[in-house]
Amino acid sequence: MDAEEASAIGARARKIRRRRGLSLDVTAGLAGIGKQYLSMLELGQRGFNRRGLIEDLAEALGCSVADLTGQPYLAVDRQSADTAATIPGVSAALHDTTLDDIPDVPARPLPDLLLATSHANAYADDARYAMAGRGMGALLTELHVHAVTGDSRDRQVALVALAEACMVAYCLALRIGHGDLAVVAARRGFDAAVRTERPDLAGMLAMSRTVALMRAGARHRAATMCAGVLSEISALPGPTSDDTTVAEACGTLHLTSALVAARDGRDGDVATHLAEARSLAAHTGERNHLRYHFGPTNVAGWELSIAAEKGGGPDAAERFATTAPDLSVLGSKCREGYVRFALARCWAQAEGARDSEALRALDTADRLAPVVVRNDPIARDLVITLDRRARHRVWELDSLRNRFGIGGQGPRSVDN
Repeated sequence: MDAEEASAIGARARKIRRRRGLSLDVTAGLAGIGKQYLSMLELGQRGFNRRGLIEDLAEALGCSVADLTGQPYLAVDRQSADTAATIPGVSAALHDTTLDDIPDVPARPLPDLLLATSHANAYADDARYAMAGRGMGALLTELHVHAVTGDSRDRQVALVALAEACMVAYCLALRIGHGDLAVVAARRGFDAAVRTERPDLAGMLAMSRTVALMRAGARHRAATMCAGVLSEISALPGPTSDDTTVAEACGTLHLTSALVAARDGRDGDVATHLAEARSLAAHTGERNHLRYHFGPTNVAGWELSIAAEKGGGPDAAERFATTAPDLSVLGSKCREGYVRFALARCWAQAEGARDSEALRALDTADRLAPVVVRNDPIARDLVITLDRRARHRVWELDSLRNRFGIGGQGPRSVDN
């Protein structure tokens, strides 16, 4: 493989660094990593297993995260291509409307739009993103129409549905690699949720907005916004036997805050937020308000992602394997795929000692949610890393490379 294929992110980093006239020493210092480590990243000798590392390196180089990841990628499968085809309509709708100003277009009856929104969210949860995005542009526009022109009751109903539709639009954009559009969609949904005066809805959209901002490299804004909303929601009464929705939103924001803290290296805050999330999950049990799947199982999945960001993946993977959570309780191919992907990242941090487990977890994640995994820069880099470290050809790895559209290292002995 040439250097560009060996580590696409590293190769882009090297090219940008040289064009900026920055030395390895200066760039490594700005990114908070060692010079030798940066050199190995650029040459494809080490992988990018932490999103925070990509964000830090982008900031050091004065470029966007997308400049390093190369997103959005050319679609290598029909599902990704069909999902990508929905993005222009979503973009046009969000840029052509506001919560106070709309184009002069007809809108379907509100009950029809509510049903379409519910179906779209269900499709996204099942990792069928092309179906989720079908007609999403029109749906967003028409919900804006009702939110602006309806009577007081219809406006509130339309705003709730609009917030949920924006969740789906955010998912579509994020999964297919349009980070800036994901930020716009999450912000619009959050603003709609605030107008409904429903803290559960605002809290869930705040989580999506935080993730979108982090993926774009805006970590300060993500942390500030998330902390502010969490502070407001935490002051509300706790869960009751009849209503756990606000507690679910609060727990979700604690998990998100823990992830932000992990990327900033604030280990004490990570522990505090995770403890709060576990406590809330113990009270709520397995829940699924707005398809955010808060509960003990999802908390366990988030702990894997957070451990991977901190570089403590192998220990977290061992604990996860020991407890063996039943991921089927999530009832979501999308969420289960993400947990399997996080598990793969954790095993891969064992520097080759647990690559077989990493490969199996990544293969399972891709089969559950191919649009999510194949379009993720960390997953693509993980395939490259596993391929580089493989001593023998393994059919699962060959299959993953083919599915991701990533070339291999050439002939090797076959591992039967």
